Amino acid sequence: MGISVVSILLLLALLAPIISPYNPTEIHAVHVLSPPNWSHWCGTDELGRDVLSRMLYGARISLMVGFVAIGIAVTIGSLVGLASGYYGGWVDTLLMRFVDVMLCFPTFFLILAVIAFLSPSIWIIMAVIGLTGWMGVARLVRAEVLVIREMDYILAARCIGCSDLRIILRHILPNALSPVLVAATLGVAGAILTESALSFLGIGVQPPTPSWGNILTSGKDYIEFAWWLSLFPGLAILVTVLAYNLLGEGIRDALDPRTMK
Repeated sequence: MGISVVSILLLLALLAPIISPYNPTEIHAVHVLSPPNWSHWCGTDELGRDVLSRMLYGARISLMVGFVAIGIAVTIGSLVGLASGYYGGWVDTLLMRFVDVMLCFPTFFLILAVIAFLSPSIWIIMAVIGLTGWMGVARLVRAEVLVIREMDYILAARCIGCSDLRIILRHILPNALSPVLVAATLGVAGAILTESALSFLGIGVQPPTPSWGNILTSGKDYIEFAWWLSLFPGLAILVTVLAYNLLGEGIRDALDPRTMK
């Protein structure tokens, strides 16, 4: 179920320039706040822009933020977890205490604090979400490495003279990826929620670039008589986050040896 919905969302985002009925930034004064109809299936906003077109283009932004931010988080978390779990000792102590310090800060408020000192842009948002979301991945990878490094094939690799880098990249990393894939899938949903929340607060993706969060922002001012501005982007966020959570659960069950037959 999850992979089907995710695949449809990705396809819609990729084909947005082709299937969007209107230009997402084109203003039509005669169609301001039109309810859903045959010409505008999801209605129009306060500037007469087609909501469906803006949602399709907004899907590109939201999914790009999710993938890039989690790519950054997974890369940093994997490197920290591999180094911490493999070398142990003072390296493990130092890195894990740094992870504990990072976990002490509420992630969303840390993001708000960083963005407050920088001009809001899509690239800064992706970087900040990625740089504040790697700690969980680091702990997962470290836990896997602590088990894998005691395996006989790791001992055999050391005995034949393999370097630490070769052992880590060739033998440990591929076998430690299972929890990382699950965490990455679930992390995409979290990154999309964070981007939507930042855009809703006005410090995320800036207009006229469409995103689900800033569509919701404009919708809250007209919620009493333009319900479609809040309903449709809200449903899009709900369905996307639910789909990625289901996909993550499916990957976890598929990779869990206890459930394999």
